[in-house]
Parts: sequence; C-alpha cells; structure tokens
Amino acid sequence: MKLPSRFLFVVLLFMILSCDVKKDKESVEVKIAFIADAHFQDIYAHFEDANYKGIENPKTGDFVNIRTMSAQLQSTRIFNENYFAFIEALDDIVAKGIKFVALPGDFSDDGQPIHVKGLRKILKQYADDYGILFFATTGNHDPVKPFAHDAGKTDFLGVGGKEQIITSVTNNSNDSVAGQLMPIITNGIKKWGYKDILNEMSAFGFYPQKEYVYWETPFSTYSYADYTLDEAKKASVLENRTYFIDKYNQHPDASYLVEPIDGVWLMAIDANVYLPKKELTNITENANNFEGASVGYNNVLLQKRHLIDWVKRVSNKAKNLNKVLIAFSHYPLVDFNDGASYEMMQFFGSNKMQLHRVPKQEVAKVFADAGIQVHFGGHMHINDTGVYKSAKGNSLFNIQTPSLAAYEPAYKVLTIQTKTNFDIETVVIEKAKNFKTLFSLYEQEHDYLKSITATHIWNKDILSSENYRKFTQWHLKELVRLRFLPDDWSQEFVDDFIHKTGEELLLEQLEQQEINDAVLDSINLKKADFKTWTGFDMVYDFYRLRSADELAFTDIGDARLQQYKELCNQMLTSKKEAYRNWAIIFDKSLNGKPANHFKIDLIEGSIERVLP
Repeated sequence: MKLPSRFLFVVLLFMILSCDVKKDKESVEVKIAFIADAHFQDIYAHFEDANYKGIENPKTGDFVNIRTMSAQLQSTRIFNENYFAFIEALDDIVAKGIKFVALPGDFSDDGQPIHVKGLRKILKQYADDYGILFFATTGNHDPVKPFAHDAGKTDFLGVGGKEQIITSVTNNSNDSVAGQLMPIITNGIKKWGYKDILNEMSAFGFYPQKEYVYWETPFSTYSYADYTLDEAKKASVLENRTYFIDKYNQHPDASYLVEPIDGVWLMAIDANVYLPKKELTNITENANNFEGASVGYNNVLLQKRHLIDWVKRVSNKAKNLNKVLIAFSHYPLVDFNDGASYEMMQFFGSNKMQLHRVPKQEVAKVFADAGIQVHFGGHMHINDTGVYKSAKGNSLFNIQTPSLAAYEPAYKVLTIQTKTNFDIETVVIEKAKNFKTLFSLYEQEHDYLKSITATHIWNKDILSSENYRKFTQWHLKELVRLRFLPDDWSQEFVDDFIHKTGEELLLEQLEQQEINDAVLDSINLKKADFKTWTGFDMVYDFYRLRSADELAFTDIGDARLQQYKELCNQMLTSKKEAYRNWAIIFDKSLNGKPANHFKIDLIEGSIERVLP
C-alpha cells in the first residue's frame, strides 16, 4: 500500500504545482501605456543650417522656437506646452514601472526633421535610462504625404511678439513687407515622407530589434517557428513593404506585428491612405499629387484590403499560439460620437464637426470579423470607448486615447490581467513642470496684437492657468469661441441660443409646454439655478464632454449637469427642430460607454466601469 500511496501523492503534488504554474502564467500582469497625438515639437531645437536659434526667453535666457498663442488657440492641438506634458507623461510612466509604450500616431507635428529628431533623442534617453520599449505607428501628421516635400509655417513667434515665417521654400523667400520679419529658410522645417521618418524612428517598432521575441509585416513570408532576426531584417526593408495604389504607383505600408514579451502581440496598423488627386499616368513621388490621410479606415477599405487579410492571418495565429493580441493605430475603428452621428449630421451638416472622419459601420464589422477584439486609436483627441458586436457574434472594443496636446490631456494604461481580461485606466496629466516657461513671450505677443488693434485677440486670462490641465481647458474654450462656433455652427442657431441665459432657455421651453414651478420643484430644481450660465457655457461644456467624456463631469459639476439634463428633456419637444436635435446630441454625449477606468472581458464580451 505504501508505494501506490506515495505514487498518488507525487502525482497529486505534481498536478497542484502544475495548476499553480499555469495559474501564475495566466495571472502575470503586463502593462502597456498608450500616448496618442503627442504632436511633439522640439521647442528647444535650433535651425543650424539657417544659423537661427529662435527667440530669447527673458524668463530663462534660453532660445526657443515656438508657435504663437494665436496659432495655438485656433488649432485643435497645442503646439508648445505639450512638450512639457509629454515629458511629464513619460516620467509618470517611469514612476509606474511600465516598460512598454505605444504611440498611436501623430507622435510628431507634420513630420518635420527638426521635431522628429528631437523626439527620437528623448525616446532614446528614456529607453536607455529606464529600459522602456517604444512602439510607434504612423498618423496623418507623420508623414503628411508619402514622400518628402517643402513646407513651412508662417506663425512661429518672432522678436517683439510678431509672427515669424520659417520655411524650407526659397522661392520669393527674400521678399519682405515693411514691418514684417525676414523669413528663415531651413531644411529642418520641410515635411518628411515615410523613408526618412521610419529611418529616424527605426528603433521604435518600425524595424526588428534584437530585444523582440518576434516581428513581422503584412508582406513577410516566414513562419513564427522559423523566425530569425536576420530574416526579419530582410523583410523589413521599406521597398519590400509597399502596396499598389494604381497600375503605376506603390506606397509604403509601415504596419508591423511585434512580440515584445513572451505571449503578448502588439499589432501596429498603418491606416494612412493617400488617394491620388487625379488619374496618374506614370510613376510619381510628387507629394502634391496625393490627398492627405486624415479620413482613415473608410479609405483603408478602398485601398489597403491587404491589411484585412493580414489581420485575419495574425488573429488566427494568435489563437493557435495562445497569444494576447492588442491592435493599435492612429484612426478609430468604431463611431466615436456616442451614437449621435446621425443627429449631428442633421444639426451641423455632413461636412462639419469632423464627421467625415467617422468610420462607417462596415469598418467595425470587417475588422471585428477579421479578429481584432481590442484596439487603441487616436486622431480625434478625445477620450471615448466604442463597442461593436457583429452579426457573427464578434466583439470589438475601440478605445480612443486622448491627446496630451488638448483637453483632457491624458494617456491610457492597459493592464493585461489574463488572456481574456483587461483593465484600462485613463491617466490625466494635471500638472506639468515648467509649463508656464513661455508665458512671458506670450505677453509680448499679446501686447503687440493690442498695439496693432488686431481683431479677435485671444483672451489673456489663459496665462493665469494654475496647472496644465486648466491651461488645456482655456485652450478649448478659446478654440470654441475663435474657431468652432464660426466654422461649424449655424449662425441662426448661434444668434438664437448662445447669448441667452439658462433661465431664458428654460422659460422658453416651459412656456411652450405650460409647465409651472411646481414641476421643477418636484425634481428639486429651481429656475433661478439656471441664471448662472448661458447657451455658450452649454456649448463649451458639450465640447468638454465630447473631448473628455466622463472625465469632464467633475469640471462641469453635478448641479450644472442636472440642469443641462432637464433643459434637454424640455427641448426634446421644442417647436424648433434645431433645439430638438441639439437636445438629443447633448444627452447622448452624457451617456457613452465607460471611458475613464473600466474592465473588458473578452469571453463575456462585456465592459464594466471601475468606480473610483
């Protein structure tokens, strides 16, 4: 009896230990940070070929090359202070012990050599000092076109608060107008194409590295079992990674799959598509012959069908090899308007509010059925989660990563808890060291604009921002005033809505419906509570919700949100169609999927909010 008992004990012990090992392997957590739309510009870089250092900062004595505050406040992205936010995010990632960082496109701002080189230096420093592996994919600002071309900016900040032209174009560059600064001519400001950007950023996913367990492209032919670094390097040559856009021309495709740590696959999808502006009859590398790539996946279905086949192959291999597959790209795969895109089209018009960037439902269907379950996107500078389930029962979770260069400045942290369970948290960059460094230069700009009685001068109160997060709120508020309202909104609605107080808007609806104070009292609201805000405040808060989702709730406040909800309830039956559509749009912006901190279960196909 002793021998069988001992034998059974050994077998039992082996089974227990095996289960423990399996459990440990299953529960090992891998963290990946996602920083989208950094729009990095190296504000301390000097244009050496032009012998131009920039302008001296009277506060620090440093020379800087920055854009004007006017330019920042009429752009969907900050150009200068995001430099400090990017460093802050990297330092936060280091403090959290995260070793993998993905950059879902627009890591640069227009792929200018001086900025891409500056970014590479910073990433290399963090890689060398802290052992972080970075994985980038291309956005529509890097590269702007598939091939390098001359370019420049007219709105750098020059001496005395004036605008300074910096350009790579020499034609007529010496012509000047009285009172204007002479243009700076430098190759550092041209726009690079794929070849130069990928070469500069080669160590950050675009090409195989010795540290990787595995690496492939949509065009490589080796198997996982046969993988060698030498074979991967041969396959990585850019000439081997192209697709035909017509019978004459081929464009590069920077997509790749990487296994940075055993068991985890990161799929970087290059969804840039540059459609020809006209029918081409020969081979051309003239960037002017092609459109920009801002549309994203709607054009992928037209021009890059090879990516769909590649996704199918990779997802099948991931299942067979028991790998966790996480996809990321610059563009969203799922509608990001909380189900309000139809009403927005009715209210704003189909060519407004970036509605041309909304992916068709076919995009979500194709990629969900191809095998993508979790995808991190950028491009829209918003915090959002979209969930799509195909008729075949395949779920796709599209996680929109906010931009560090806009409100709300944040990055995402994915924690792979098991092969089917994921935790996603949004990390807000509230404070950024030295973000006020440039404010004295903006003072000069503001003084100059006043001296020439410029129209639409920006609000100087932005310079009183106590932290970076508040600064991005001011940026958004001025962007709404200076650009969004004039460009995207019906003048009729603006005149009728934004100058009225909340009380006036409410009374207008109550008079139509003959609702009295007793009704409001029953839901614990008073008409007087609506006096403290205007229609403009509601529009601004809509943009805060659109940008930050539930992260904006704290900034807006519970009381104000409740007042907005009640006004929307009343406007749903308004005699004005525009009011009815606006109420639906605003209400839907309050009721999106969890976007701050949440968990995903791939087996259940479920998403669950994690409460603070």
